[in-house]
Amino acid sequence: MRFVRTIAGVVLLALGIPALLAGGGLWLAARHADPDGGFGARFEPVRTPARAVVVADVDALLRADLPVARTGQARLHLSARDDDGEVFLGLAAADQVRQWLADVPHSTVRRVAVTRGPLPVDLDPATAGADTAAPMSAPFWVREGVGSLEWSPAELSGRSLSLVVMRVDGADGLDLRMRAELRAGWFPGLAWALLAGGTLLVVLAVVLLRPLRPREVVFVVEPDQVPVLAGRLGVTSLSGLGRQPGPASRPERHLVAVGSGSGGRTRAAIAPPPSRCRDDQD
Repeated sequence: MRFVRTIAGVVLLALGIPALLAGGGLWLAARHADPDGGFGARFEPVRTPARAVVVADVDALLRADLPVARTGQARLHLSARDDDGEVFLGLAAADQVRQWLADVPHSTVRRVAVTRGPLPVDLDPATAGADTAAPMSAPFWVREGVGSLEWSPAELSGRSLSLVVMRVDGADGLDLRMRAELRAGWFPGLAWALLAGGTLLVVLAVVLLRPLRPREVVFVVEPDQVPVLAGRLGVTSLSGLGRQPGPASRPERHLVAVGSGSGGRTRAAIAPPPSRCRDDQD
């Protein structure tokens, strides 16, 4: 039984501590949310002589850099502006975007680092091309917008979609200032659930792993069995168990002679007290 309690306590402790750490991390992150519950961040300025900035596979980028955006009903809001005003943002199938931008100069986003402060964006060099593409006239966009774009990554997960950012007229030269916001209503609830569940698991583990107190054995016997039990325990009476011997039970000590006097007679170590005369007693 003790072995089973130990194994169960270790398992609960192994589950409770990571849950507490994860809940604490989510709770600290939730404290930095905007008043409306979203998490916003701005990107470093993106400058390119090309006509378009392309994220080849949005789902793969989110999976690598921001996996929390692909869970539940989280929604991602992306806004972008150029020196000349708002720009076009669109989501479409990757093969269709690749074919459409085959002859259009564009830069591909390799990675977006999720850090504190402005998010750095790594771009590949712009490809060569000469044709001008007007994004508003293309019929294959799954999601599109001017100045901003919002979608749920969970609804489009598993699909190879590309994100295209370019001027509305398709002119070359981009100086983008972009901002992203993630809204996840389940975020605070998950943080508190992990904290509560982790605390409960750790408490149960402590209860199972604490040392047990020794049990007190109480004998209940019939009155006629008391002498038998006393004999088994080696005592004359059960009422004398645990009793310290009193002064009356101490053995009486006697003084012996310490030497001999003249004539071979022994002499007591302490002389007896002088006897009182009968007159004094009267």
